[in-house]
Amino acid sequence: MGATWFSRFFRHPLEGAAVWVAFAVFRSMPINRASTLGGWIARKIGPHLSVNKVATNNLCRAFPELAPDEIAATALAMWDNLGRVAAEFAHLDRIDFYHPDGPVEVVGEEHVAQVLQGGQGGIYFSAHLGNWEIASLSVTQKGVPLTHIYRAANNPFVERIVQRQRGAIDGIHHPKGATGAKAMVAALKGGKHLAMLVDQRLNDGIPVKFFGREAMTAPSMAQLALRFRCPLVPARVERLRGARFRVTLFPPMTLPDTGDKQADVLSLMEQVNALIESWIRERPEQWLWVHRRWPD
Repeated sequence: MGATWFSRFFRHPLEGAAVWVAFAVFRSMPINRASTLGGWIARKIGPHLSVNKVATNNLCRAFPELAPDEIAATALAMWDNLGRVAAEFAHLDRIDFYHPDGPVEVVGEEHVAQVLQGGQGGIYFSAHLGNWEIASLSVTQKGVPLTHIYRAANNPFVERIVQRQRGAIDGIHHPKGATGAKAMVAALKGGKHLAMLVDQRLNDGIPVKFFGREAMTAPSMAQLALRFRCPLVPARVERLRGARFRVTLFPPMTLPDTGDKQADVLSLMEQVNALIESWIRERPEQWLWVHRRWPD
């Protein structure tokens, strides 16, 4: 009870104030300068946090061929990317995807038109790579609002800041859970479109191989795609340099249809995990290695 009272009246307001100040500072700068500062701060602080050990352990198991100094360098680069993501978040509403001189190169935008021509809802999915916050903008700035499912911040003050800024992404945002599940079904029934990040652990998910080890994986995306037979579009974000990015939209995935629903869900999520793994292997420093993706 005491800890809850302390969090509600002291820790949460103080954290919220700190985040607001940092947000204001980053927003006052050009995005490139803010990104550089955010990366520098994270490189100085991140390696000293306890979760850095989670990152290095994950990297060692995923890339056993790497020497210790290579693991450390990759973890440090990961912190740089995370700091940049945090700083760039203050500029989310200022990023113009389709401006000729904008900071984002978009590949495969024709696949959005392809999905729209089908006249039904679709699912766009990505992973915590590069700056994952901008992935949805590649679709919403083509005039397609998205229903987003997200994990709400534990701190309500921080949550309000985050959601206000995410208003730059056209669509509706629902927290994970029963409400989010109902919203996803309703959206697809209504011919609307979903955006999902599908590389995090779900304790009551299904075991699916990821970097050679079983990882508890949320099956909901596959279940929805198979139920509605709707397009399932992978969207990859890569940081090219500084605050410049490439977003690649891939053709819709082929959906299995063997008549065995459980086998089809597993098969589809195996394909999804394999695809995300291939992206991470190409740019390992840009993934969220601090996440406890595996049970061990």
